[in-house]
Amino acid sequence: MYRQADAPETAHTDLLAVCTRAPRAVVCGESALALHELIDDIPTAVHIAVPRGSRRPTISYPPTVVAQYAAKTFGLGVERFEAAPGETIPLYSAARSTVDAMRHRNRIDETLALSALGRYLRRNGRGGVSELQHIAHELGALSVIRPAVEAVLA
Repeated sequence: MYRQADAPETAHTDLLAVCTRAPRAVVCGESALALHELIDDIPTAVHIAVPRGSRRPTISYPPTVVAQYAAKTFGLGVERFEAAPGETIPLYSAARSTVDAMRHRNRIDETLALSALGRYLRRNGRGGVSELQHIAHELGALSVIRPAVEAVLA
């Protein structure tokens, strides 16, 4: 990916490159958790999601992990993140990213998912619980979120 020589510097060049090559993709998973500062880990790849049934982008560099999410709920919780001055990328909200981490905790690491959930709840308090439950309900993941939230808040 090329940027103008006078473009402002950014720490998110990899995200910009991937989102330019896959304009319908949304930053998700560990990449979204890191951008929302819900985890301390630095992802080794850019994690993106595309609607199930669409073509999966093939990106060799930067390293990219592509997930496919149900088309019906693909747009749920999408926000814009300013990766560089004047340049935004689509990204799942903190609540959506947390619910997704808990739904896929066996794939991404249960400790990482629980850490993200704990940090989300500490930051957003009890008010954040209703947003988590709304997202979890829409994704059919209430059975995963409810006991985890109760355990963290206990």
